[in-house]
Amino acid sequence: MNRRLHRLKIHLLVEVAMFCFLIPATIYATSLQDIRQNGVLRHLGVPYAHFVRHTNTGVDGLDVEMMQLFAKHLGVRYEYVETSWKDVFGDVTGNLTQVSGDDVMTIGTTRVKGDIVANGLTVLPDRQKRVDYSIPVFPTGVWVMARADSPIKPIAPTGDIGKDIEQVKELLKGHSVLSMKGTCLDPDLYDLNSTGADIHYHTSSQFLGDIAQKVVNGEAEITLLDIPDALIALQKWPEEVKIIGPISARQVMGIAVAKDSPELLNEYNRFFRTCWEDGTYKRLVEKYYPAVFLYFGDFFKNSLGE
Repeated sequence: MNRRLHRLKIHLLVEVAMFCFLIPATIYATSLQDIRQNGVLRHLGVPYAHFVRHTNTGVDGLDVEMMQLFAKHLGVRYEYVETSWKDVFGDVTGNLTQVSGDDVMTIGTTRVKGDIVANGLTVLPDRQKRVDYSIPVFPTGVWVMARADSPIKPIAPTGDIGKDIEQVKELLKGHSVLSMKGTCLDPDLYDLNSTGADIHYHTSSQFLGDIAQKVVNGEAEITLLDIPDALIALQKWPEEVKIIGPISARQVMGIAVAKDSPELLNEYNRFFRTCWEDGTYKRLVEKYYPAVFLYFGDFFKNSLGE
């Protein structure tokens, strides 16, 4: 009995030690010091538009190249970790959250899988309660896109974004509109329920990049698209889609880290300023989004994109 009790005590001590050892690695976000000690920067990315995209040889994109340069700046190895819109914030913070109106509630914990999120991440109020954003790195907004043969005609811009949005909303009544919950296309963000539109949700995959294809294929007449994705759709299917007008005011994108990683965020901001000032970032934007300068040239002329 004494031997059994002794073995049981040892077993329990081992389990407790293992549990204590695993907690920091599985629940808490990593610091800049951890990244340097571990020798790797784990880039969390959702495949989306030209920010993160799969190729025959792996992944590339604007944010992929920026994260590779950032890893080099830190003197560590780069590692891409794929995630989804549903999981991305838990994967970087270790917190499982639930959004209800303006409130964000923590409902559990999960394993931290990456250090930094970069995939064309729009700054939104509920997200700011879960993560900390860098300085703005890319301009965006949400447009309404329709099939080219849709009876809805593009609005005539007034020069007042508020009036343009109201024009667009008035056109949506009685039409089916495709959107996606939990993303920058969430209809609740733009009070679409008040328009009389028949709202449908994209649920066939976790990727926003599938939505424009549904319009082209005739599976949806109208959809919401954020501007980077809309620019790609216009370039890819110029005769099959058309932009009706804006459904949001100007928005911005940034990279995101856990709220307990301020040193990592500060270091990225310093790195980004250098890339902005020496022309590195603009060259990458021209590579992946040449058309953005036609619509948002002012953003790239401003100081540090702010």
